[in-house]
Amino acid sequence: MMSDPNTLRAMTGLPLEPVSLAESALVLIDCQNTYTCGVMELEGVQSALDEAAALLERARTAGIPVVHIQHDAGPGSPYDIDGESGAIVAQVAPRVGEPVVIKKYPNSFVQTELDGILKAVDASNLLLGGFMTHMCVNSTARGAFNLGYAPTVVAGATATRALPSLHGDPVPAQVMQAASLAALADLFAVVVSGASHIPD
Repeated sequence: MMSDPNTLRAMTGLPLEPVSLAESALVLIDCQNTYTCGVMELEGVQSALDEAAALLERARTAGIPVVHIQHDAGPGSPYDIDGESGAIVAQVAPRVGEPVVIKKYPNSFVQTELDGILKAVDASNLLLGGFMTHMCVNSTARGAFNLGYAPTVVAGATATRALPSLHGDPVPAQVMQAASLAALADLFAVVVSGASHIPD
């Protein structure tokens, strides 16, 4: 009989709890209008944006670095940053002085200035939220881990959508969400349910 599952983080002695907000930088990934309506609307997107807004407010109040990520797939695409669909949702829009990193790949570190921005403010612990959980959040958390950062993913500030499966039946969004977060928590990131679980 198999024993209860354990994570690689636990087995290798990596931290299982997030560091404090004061010791972190916040990276909000692709909080763009395309995910709030139409063909790309994510399940639970509004509650995720509410949680992201709460996290952003805490970060601003604490005075920690905040970086916004915006995916650009060009004119006419769902990620057209010069159009309404690709704009960052007003609820979590950048303020003056908060850098916006434009990316073209799921991993926010690939061919962008993100690593340089974080190194310039001596950030090593990252709080991550945004969209989509299985895609750009997942890729960015793994990329951060591989570069030596310590990422924490705030699950309540993420969301995803149903996907087709190999066998034809769709994989429900809630299953994609749970599996994506579990895969990250196995090694690449600390995963917490909400902003309230990040100590000051």
